Amino acid sequence: MSAGVSKRVTLIVTATAQFLLPFLMSSLNVALPSIGDEFAIDAVLLGWVATSYVLVTAAFLVPFGRLADIFGRKRIFQYGIYIHIISSLLCPLSNSGYLLIIFRVLQGVGAAMTGGTGIAILTSVFPARERGRAIGVALAAVYLGLTLGPFLGGVLTEHLGWRSIFFLAAGLGLVAAGLVFWKLKGEWAEARGEKFDLVGSIVFVLSLVVMMYGFSVLTTTLGIVLFILGILGLVVFVWWEMKVASPIFNVGLFRRNTVFVFSNLAALINYSAIFAASFLMSFYLQYNKGFSPQTAGLILMASSVVMTVLAPVAGRLSDRFEPRKVAALGMAFSCVALVLLCFLTEGSAVWYIVTGLVISGFGIAFFSSPNTNAVMGSVEKKFFGVASGTQGTMRTSGMMLSMGIVMILFSIYIGQAQITPEHYPAFLTSVKVGFIIFAALCFGGIFAQLAGRKATQE
Repeated sequence: MSAGVSKRVTLIVTATAQFLLPFLMSSLNVALPSIGDEFAIDAVLLGWVATSYVLVTAAFLVPFGRLADIFGRKRIFQYGIYIHIISSLLCPLSNSGYLLIIFRVLQGVGAAMTGGTGIAILTSVFPARERGRAIGVALAAVYLGLTLGPFLGGVLTEHLGWRSIFFLAAGLGLVAAGLVFWKLKGEWAEARGEKFDLVGSIVFVLSLVVMMYGFSVLTTTLGIVLFILGILGLVVFVWWEMKVASPIFNVGLFRRNTVFVFSNLAALINYSAIFAASFLMSFYLQYNKGFSPQTAGLILMASSVVMTVLAPVAGRLSDRFEPRKVAALGMAFSCVALVLLCFLTEGSAVWYIVTGLVISGFGIAFFSSPNTNAVMGSVEKKFFGVASGTQGTMRTSGMMLSMGIVMILFSIYIGQAQITPEHYPAFLTSVKVGFIIFAALCFGGIFAQLAGRKATQE
């Protein structure tokens, strides 16, 4: 197989897997009101249907990234797709919100296995001069999933029920598994023979889960205690990783690599600011505006269409210009979009909503590809899996923090209640406060991105 064919096949396989996860996430967001109605679950528990998946993905990305560096990125990637298929077939069997959350946890494990290795495989195959373009195409597949997800999720929910979303996801997983099995040749394991740090992995996973869960219920005494315990656990994890011979995470990547540090910090802030926006907008469009799931999904496509079109462009720009400059520009546009969404009311015109979503899509596209290129280009090949896993952890931790903020707001403004018409005004208040918080985060993230640029020039 020629190098050209190898690159093309690798890009197709990676892009297919990259499409799956955001498609499932964005399509399910539109279905959440229907799931809440069927199982009669309150707003906070309904939030956990989405959040459980993100939390588990965040916790396992780094351990699976390290396992991939040692035992083979293709192998871990392939197993992750298999778990995705199995969990997607189990989710429709749920007869309660709690059982659905359990199966979503299993989906999160599969997502961590593919999310922590897909970009690492791509980075292993493509040389530095072509890396930004390849990452841009892979991220365009992510945004294509985000584009089609709300619309198809709305159509499926409205006509076939929310369970049909998972059956479609399982079918797409089978396609990806077939491509990997028959077309993706070779293996990448530059750290083969090194030991896997099981103790560090357990401490990391438990600490992150405890901290993130504590943050999501921070309005309670238990939440405060768990959040503090989680932070202390992460401190213990860093101490352990500095002394163990074969760490799952090389702390030196943070101590000596300012590009790596600030690019990952920017990713954490960015996703903390933008992830829950689509979650809130899905509810807002269906509850406060009275749109059907199909119409809500169609409106939400505005942001994702822009992301899909512009992600490859941003990737190419990051090959030619300083990636952090492009990423900072993207975050600035995201901040503008979030400020616009702060002023939503029940009477907001559709054109105003779509304008905010389009600007948001522009910002996300011009942040994500250059930021990923900066992270992956700052480490040696033997750390590609860990670097990809670390950035994935920053991304999913940001998503989790974003959802945590939403659940705190739900607890404050709605409480342990199902979102019914009498709670729509309180829900809209939580939406507006949420966007104010997210806009402030994004504004701070611009300076974090620029600080990274200045630090690397010293």
